[in-house]
Amino acid sequence: MFQLETSRLVLRDMKSSDEGAFVTMSQDAKYQRFYDENDCDPSKYRELTQLFIAEAAEAPRKSYQLAVEYRESGQFIGAVCLRLEANQQASMGCAFSRASQGNKLSYEAAQALANFGFSELGVHRIYAETISKNLPAIKLCKSLGMREEAHFREHRFFKGQWWNTIVLAVLRSEWGKA
Repeated sequence: MFQLETSRLVLRDMKSSDEGAFVTMSQDAKYQRFYDENDCDPSKYRELTQLFIAEAAEAPRKSYQLAVEYRESGQFIGAVCLRLEANQQASMGCAFSRASQGNKLSYEAAQALANFGFSELGVHRIYAETISKNLPAIKLCKSLGMREEAHFREHRFFKGQWWNTIVLAVLRSEWGKA
């Protein structure tokens, strides 16, 4: 089983036993603000749990969709991912339970996974795409040293309206210099 550790966290491959906490996290109204209604169905998160478990066994591995838990208690608090793409590119994302927010845990997890991507996997560029109104995600990306590369107007339609999206990214040569 793949695992990374930080001072407070363990990032590890998803297990079937994570499913309940993952589904519960996804049903929080604040979590669902920036997702299409179809993406918030509990069955989708059950399917995603099984997909992430299957992807962890692929060789070569293309996706690191990891559960994040407190190191001390082993409690599931969220997920962080790095999806490898062509040309040494990777996309990154994360989701954390509301109870674990505000303690820079998402930063700690994302930083550890980005470090792994740049140093161990030879990734050249890591990017994230988010809804422009998702200010916590944008703040996280910028704290990791990412800069805004693109702003797409009325790029996604859900919840009865058009949403702008932005892409933020950091290059390996820039990593750790922010």
